[in-house]
Amino acid sequence: MLGELGGDPRSVLGADVGRLSQIKGVGPVISASIAGWREHFDLAREEARMAQSGATFITAGDVGYPSLLKEIHDPPIALYRKGQYEFGAPCVAIVGSRRTTLYGQSVAKKLGAELARLGFCVVSGLARGIDTAAHEGALSVGGKTAAVLGTGIDLIYPPENLELYRKIEAEGAILSEFPFGRRADRQSFAMRNRIVSGMSEAVVVVESDVSGGAMITARFAGEQGRLLYAVPGRIDQTSSAGCHQLIRDGATLLTSVDDILSELNYLDGLRPAPIGEKADQSPAAGSGAGNREGLTAEERSVLAQLANGATLGVDDLMAATGLASAQVSAALMMLELKRCIVKRADGSFEERG
Repeated sequence: MLGELGGDPRSVLGADVGRLSQIKGVGPVISASIAGWREHFDLAREEARMAQSGATFITAGDVGYPSLLKEIHDPPIALYRKGQYEFGAPCVAIVGSRRTTLYGQSVAKKLGAELARLGFCVVSGLARGIDTAAHEGALSVGGKTAAVLGTGIDLIYPPENLELYRKIEAEGAILSEFPFGRRADRQSFAMRNRIVSGMSEAVVVVESDVSGGAMITARFAGEQGRLLYAVPGRIDQTSSAGCHQLIRDGATLLTSVDDILSELNYLDGLRPAPIGEKADQSPAAGSGAGNREGLTAEERSVLAQLANGATLGVDDLMAATGLASAQVSAALMMLELKRCIVKRADGSFEERG
């Protein structure tokens, strides 16, 4: 329809029923609905809401509209956006189940952090579970991340992600194709998923059952010609059944970000520039012992146990610090990313020399 009317959305909204009905595939119900759009949409109220919330409205011709998204079969005519990031670097989507395991969360957070550190923008949907972990991983290293919503941009779903929403708005971008006040439903989430995959060079599914929403995103990725990766998991957990099915069906098995980099095969100059490390103010700065600025209390507690050449496993660190298994595992992952520790062949950890 847009092509038939010169590619300008305003010409579609300004056309009468007779002109719209002449377009192939547009029947009387659709043409009457489009021609009478003012009866269903309060433009002045929408503009006031945008001004109040600080949102902008970007079309496919505007700076900041993800370039890859223009190439899909049915790109959004325009997007509501909050945040200043304008997608100057390639995007990689990380998606998965809302009902996830600690393993899935740690993998998603680690991948998000490593991809962001390499200069990619990490895209996900702000949902519970894998989406949340992927966004948090990117933010933990000062990288860029974008959240695509299945609701109006003024609705935070789930509500407990309000603080994460604010951080993404400050450091990256929040996107939605839906008007203010639009609540989520099955259709809106599926529409959101096509944007997540459409704006990304590659899609990584970390955990999903065979009927999960991430499988819809994976299907869109295949239809849109995007690279598709799946992280393997335990064979006795339904949370990994979808990933295993994707691998059987031809998705690339992913074990590290190197799998993505090797397949994308960027030439020098086309790969995104890694984000800069913050200056380390600790006594060990410049000694090769990693970046210790901004360590959490848990990370400092774990690192203290590995001082003076100690080599300890997860159980030993739990006993020494009094932290729970999930806390120790998360701290170890982040300490590895910050290059403060290394994992030995026997599974124990030691301070990086």
